[in-house]
Amino acid sequence: MSTARRILSIGLDSDQDVVLVRQRARQISALLGFSQQDQVRIGTAVSEVARGACHQGPGGRALFQLRENEGRQHFEVLVSGAGARAGDPETESLRELAIVTAHRLVDACEVDPGEAGASTVTVRKALPRHEHVTSARLAEIGARLADSPVSNPAHELQLQNQELLATLAELRERQDDLLSLTRELEDTNRGIVALYAEIEDKAERLRLADEMKSRFLSNTSHELRTPLSSIRALAQLLLDRMDGDLTDEQERQVTFIAKAASDLSELVNDLLDLAKIEAGRVETHVEPVVVENLFRALKGMLRPLVDEARVELIFEPSGIGKPFCSDEGKISQILRNFISNALKFTEQGSVLVFAAHDTEADTIAFAVADTGIGISSDNLQLIFEEFSQIEHPLQRRSKGTGLGLPLCRKLAELLGGRVDVSSTVGVGSTFTLTLPRTPTNTSPNTWPHATIDPAGTAS
Repeated sequence: MSTARRILSIGLDSDQDVVLVRQRARQISALLGFSQQDQVRIGTAVSEVARGACHQGPGGRALFQLRENEGRQHFEVLVSGAGARAGDPETESLRELAIVTAHRLVDACEVDPGEAGASTVTVRKALPRHEHVTSARLAEIGARLADSPVSNPAHELQLQNQELLATLAELRERQDDLLSLTRELEDTNRGIVALYAEIEDKAERLRLADEMKSRFLSNTSHELRTPLSSIRALAQLLLDRMDGDLTDEQERQVTFIAKAASDLSELVNDLLDLAKIEAGRVETHVEPVVVENLFRALKGMLRPLVDEARVELIFEPSGIGKPFCSDEGKISQILRNFISNALKFTEQGSVLVFAAHDTEADTIAFAVADTGIGISSDNLQLIFEEFSQIEHPLQRRSKGTGLGLPLCRKLAELLGGRVDVSSTVGVGSTFTLTLPRTPTNTSPNTWPHATIDPAGTAS
């Protein structure tokens, strides 16, 4: 509900009355708790509107009042014109200019056309939040206004000049602050540009270092493969008794040689695969993958690694009959690593391999869950760092390269998927490979050997 309480009313018959309206507007706004700047704004807005009303002819009026609307108080000045010269182009132009000026200085400036051109303009400004004027205080304001002398035009002009000088000084101060801030921003921008240049330089050096590392790993791995293959072949020839019988000790020593060459060959292969991925030289072959066929192949491939007296390797039927598009060789490589690790670090229990289709996300998730030693939460990210291994008696007994899981994560990203792990120490671990049912990365370097039609089949 909106209520208004009258403060003061002034007739508008001459320019002397316009000066009086300005003076009273400034005095009342000061008594209502407005700041010095708001006092100047209100006085200027009201005087401009009053000047426009006065040019319409004598008989106008300015009514000062306090309005309360929805718990907020507003200072209002209603300026009405007599309308004697309504329609005169010069008068109307002056009045419209005054209204535009008032709009810029106060919260609201509303025009009620009225009858016979006798329009009323309402200038409104909300009181500061911390101010609330009671009836008693309003009566006190009225009494103080009655006791306040009316300044002559010369004194009012002097006050206006003082206000103008204060405003100009404030503008100059703000301009100086703005120039200072601009200089600071320019200095900051120069620093940022220099920082970006330094970052780009370091990024380029890192890129070159990474490229050199990948090239070194690739060349070294390639050069090591030939002698390692020869060592493995010669060791196998000796174990096959091609050059005669071996004593038990000789057989044990040759077996050590063959095992060491095999482990080193695995390390070389992993290094070469990582180098290829980092260099963007890995080719993926997209084709329809049937989950059950993949599981059958893995089961036959990993059967020799299973000690059935201690651990049971279980492939759970997936129920996913429809093929999906991906690189079956890369998926098999990732799952082989998961399963061999699970068998390596599970002394008793089982290793369960299963798959599930998330219809909402349209992804296939392959999981390998074991009942092994588990991994602490502090080490869940460490296992995906190159050459990182967790200290454990089983780890010392089953030496690895520390490259398998980092390679799995990079291969999964290459296929547009991800690798996740959840584990509890002493309970077991679950490694999950999540892949899209159709390849999302269509980069030529990533999918050079297949195209996917809208139905999701490979060609």
